[in-house]
Amino acid sequence: MKGIVTLALRRPVFIVFLTLLIGIGGLIAYFYTPIEAYPDVTSTRARIIVQWPGRSAEEVEKFISLPLTQALSTIPRKRSIRSISLFGLARVSVLFDDDVDDFFAQQYAAARLSGVKLPEGAEAYLEPPYGATGEIFRYILRGDRPLRDLYALQTWVVERQLVQVPGVADVVSFGGEEKIYEVQINPARLQAYELSPLDVIEALARSNINVGGDIIVQGDQAYVVRGIGLLESPEDIENLIIDFRKNLPIYVKNVARVIISAEPRLGQCGYNELDDVVQGIVLMRRGEDPSKVIPRLKEKIHGLDSRILPPGVYIEPF
Repeated sequence: MKGIVTLALRRPVFIVFLTLLIGIGGLIAYFYTPIEAYPDVTSTRARIIVQWPGRSAEEVEKFISLPLTQALSTIPRKRSIRSISLFGLARVSVLFDDDVDDFFAQQYAAARLSGVKLPEGAEAYLEPPYGATGEIFRYILRGDRPLRDLYALQTWVVERQLVQVPGVADVVSFGGEEKIYEVQINPARLQAYELSPLDVIEALARSNINVGGDIIVQGDQAYVVRGIGLLESPEDIENLIIDFRKNLPIYVKNVARVIISAEPRLGQCGYNELDDVVQGIVLMRRGEDPSKVIPRLKEKIHGLDSRILPPGVYIEPF
């Protein structure tokens, strides 16, 4: 202690400089250190979600979970692999050592996933890197439009805009109705034309497509030739040709009725006095500072409300 005091008295300029240096370092740490109410202490992980609709848990385990686990076992610096097989759903999680960053984990998991041949109809999805405490923002989409339209705006507009905010990993939606075009086949008419439901399905599949052609040159201009065939309304579906009989076309409207409907609902989301709403949860990327991500989110939401969303539709945070 006597030596420290002697040094401080003999080198006052150096001590003052060291004190200022420590103070500047403290200010930098105060303004730039991420502060979270509940710090994420979970291990680095890469999680793969595979949907295979209509398949039993045994089939999912045999044809998806086991091949994925075997392929992911060769990833370096992994600690363990865990899988869950459910009806129509598989989830495989790879846990890494504590010093592994998320970029390394995601890169290797995506590389291994691309080499796995999944069964037909199975869709794989690599979750973005977020932790157990990554839920930083919740909102509902309110407006004077049908619930089906609000769900479409949430899926095709709001989600795509919010995931562009730096620091956001994903947006998870709940509630609402997913719009579909439903073809209600009349069995009696189908039998009268000697057709099967498979004929109708094949006609729908081969007709819902755009075709690119060549170009036609006229003088100093060139015109692009295209075949437009994407279906946009129930009338377009009703006017599709299934087959020809005695040089007469058989349309979809001759054997079925096309209506706008919704996918079967497996749940419902409510908020206060509203018993059916569309809700969104914003997930933050691991390692980001929520005190910086949330102001960016609010700025993006203000832009959505004022410039992008239709009149009468707005985002209400809660």
